[in-house]
Amino acid sequence: MKKALELHEFVKEIKRGNISITEHTEKILEEVEKSNSRFHHFNLIAKKSALQQAKEIDAGIKTGQHKGKLLGVPISVKDCICVKDFESRAGSKILTGYLPLFDATAIVKAKAEGAIIIGKTAQDEFGFGTFSNNVGVDFETPLNPLDPKRCCGGSSGGSAGFTALTSLTHASLGQSTGGSIACPASFCGVAGLTPTYGRVSRYGLIDYANSLDKIGTMGKTVSDAALLLETISGYDLNDSTSLKAEAQNLENAKPSNDFRIGIVKEFFKGCEEKVKKTCLKAIDKLESQGTTVKEISLPLNAKYGIAAYYLASTTEASTNLARFCGMRYGLHDKLEGNFNEYFSRIRSAGFGTEAKRRILLGTFARMSGFRDAYYLKAMKVRTKLIKEFKQAFENVDVLVNPTMPIIAPTFGEIKKLSPLDEYAMDLCTVPANLAGLPHASVNVGEHKGMPVGLMITADHLQEKKMVQAAMAVEELK
Repeated sequence: MKKALELHEFVKEIKRGNISITEHTEKILEEVEKSNSRFHHFNLIAKKSALQQAKEIDAGIKTGQHKGKLLGVPISVKDCICVKDFESRAGSKILTGYLPLFDATAIVKAKAEGAIIIGKTAQDEFGFGTFSNNVGVDFETPLNPLDPKRCCGGSSGGSAGFTALTSLTHASLGQSTGGSIACPASFCGVAGLTPTYGRVSRYGLIDYANSLDKIGTMGKTVSDAALLLETISGYDLNDSTSLKAEAQNLENAKPSNDFRIGIVKEFFKGCEEKVKKTCLKAIDKLESQGTTVKEISLPLNAKYGIAAYYLASTTEASTNLARFCGMRYGLHDKLEGNFNEYFSRIRSAGFGTEAKRRILLGTFARMSGFRDAYYLKAMKVRTKLIKEFKQAFENVDVLVNPTMPIIAPTFGEIKKLSPLDEYAMDLCTVPANLAGLPHASVNVGEHKGMPVGLMITADHLQEKKMVQAAMAVEELK
């Protein structure tokens, strides 16, 4: 199979007149439609608008009007990121029929550089899951293109699945709360980049947990994901959590071995032996090429990370999902019964099992009499965990560990897991997300024919270091 052009190469060929944007868009839409009946990577396919965008850009190139960094690049978008006039449901029945009147800031920025939005990708409902098997009742579970009996990883499963599947140039916008970009990137063997919290505007993102949510990118290569991440980054007045940070040039980032790498020893414990060995082999190769490697310990993050994360995230989710009551937008019914009867009827029908579980957990944790004991204590623990990361970065430039402790499991294996077992799978990804640190997942090999990902975490606002280290790892293959 012919290798897809990387984004920057594709754009160069577009500008030289060697590729028709309209023809390329037609091809990838044909691939989407053909594959979606089997793999279910898309909740919505935007055929009409994508072809219209392509034709307009093709025409604009001839008159010199279009010169963007993403000129003609097909972009898929996780369902929780708002795209104007596209049904945006965050994978949930409760938002049936919701058509945003605006584009999320990340979409505005991508479109301004010439990107073409081809559809909304499948996800766990509101991002609640590790395997993308907690999809809303109206949707099909996305399947791993390397083995349809296995999951894509969650919650950005559709984004990772299609990125791995397509034979054409493409990148995707995902979203991470506790590892929802890194996990599916690892399970599907693609590159996934999650930025520092606040680096990319959250305006237009359907919230899971406000203090944790981040929009990031996925690509066939680190370079692809980095170019898209650079494009969507930047301060935004519409988002009070947006950072006024100096932009970093990721487009021209080059692989580098001139780093001090810290192996997080606790995150290797509990991993499948072959996953552990595959990651260590990649690290050994880096060391042989001149990279400084040392062992780092993060005992507090390993012990308390998952507990603090799930208390914080479910509490914030419970608050955020309270707005979905059948009165303002999305699913609604005939107004019958009293206030509680109507809301209970709508929410019972609109939310899936995992969403209900997290609403209940979060509501309990934020109730009067329990808030201090659970949510506020989790916030204090979170501060301690961030401090532990900061101390580690005094000695190393980036931290590395397996992205996930296992390869993508089969759906039969997932059924045997309890909810607590599933939550425990997030051991390696949750701490960096809880701390708001930028991190990447890069494929470093295979086990049983399935990808193994290595996670690279950098200090706050050090996306360039993260990308350069990730590129160095990618070159080892």
